[in-house]
Amino acid sequence: MKKQKVWLVTGASRGFGKEIVKAALEAGDRVVATVRSNATGLQEQLGNPADLMVVTLDVTREDEVKQGVAAAVAHFGHIDVLVNNAGYGLLGATEEVTDAEARQQFDTNVFGLLNLTRAILPVMRAQQGGHIINISSLFGYGATVPGLGLYGATKYAVEGITEGLAQELAPLGIKVTAVAPGLFSTDFVTADSFRFSATALEAYGATVGKTRGAVAGLHGNQPGDPVKLAAVLIRLAAMEQPPLHLPVGTDAWNMLQAKTAAILEEAKAWEPVIKATDHVQG
Repeated sequence: MKKQKVWLVTGASRGFGKEIVKAALEAGDRVVATVRSNATGLQEQLGNPADLMVVTLDVTREDEVKQGVAAAVAHFGHIDVLVNNAGYGLLGATEEVTDAEARQQFDTNVFGLLNLTRAILPVMRAQQGGHIINISSLFGYGATVPGLGLYGATKYAVEGITEGLAQELAPLGIKVTAVAPGLFSTDFVTADSFRFSATALEAYGATVGKTRGAVAGLHGNQPGDPVKLAAVLIRLAAMEQPPLHLPVGTDAWNMLQAKTAAILEEAKAWEPVIKATDHVQG
């Protein structure tokens, strides 16, 4: 008989988060879905299922995160799968982005993820098991689009944090996976999930400016199906040995291959210089 898992999914009001919540419920599991506002609205949209608990919290506020996790455990007794999905995109040249804009991006995409992870780990350690799934991005493999460098940096951080966690948590029976989606037809590029730097300098018109102009045309034309991505996460959560890194979508796969090949090619060209810094063995 299938064991009924308890999921905690952040950023569940729309996009990937909402699809993952729906998929987990359809799989017969129980779900704690976190939203920043209108918890009743999500509960009603999904038909008020008994196996769904919606919690209002801001991932950047550690006190709210701790309270939300405590409420989830009190309600369902345990948590088997944490999906760190909450986040948003920021488009702007590094010079254009203010300190406040950059910090807010990292506070949500990186430090918010850490807040949830720290809050959930005592629960999973006590259970001697669990699975943390961190939603990264194809831009966590390569920040190759002008204007997405800082967003990509947050996803590079997610990949690195995931690798470190995997080493720390493997002996404790806790699994960790970084899922890096490509471009999927969610509302990610709408105002609620995607922001532009307030400053737009003419000097970057030929690079970042072109990206700004292309974003509006991207909405609704992304190649990935978010329902299929949610199904991938259901499979991941059922695996005894899930992957540490998982690109999802052909574009994410291509980005990973291209970036890996480019790094190796460049490094090989500099191999004599790279190795010339070692102490001479004598």
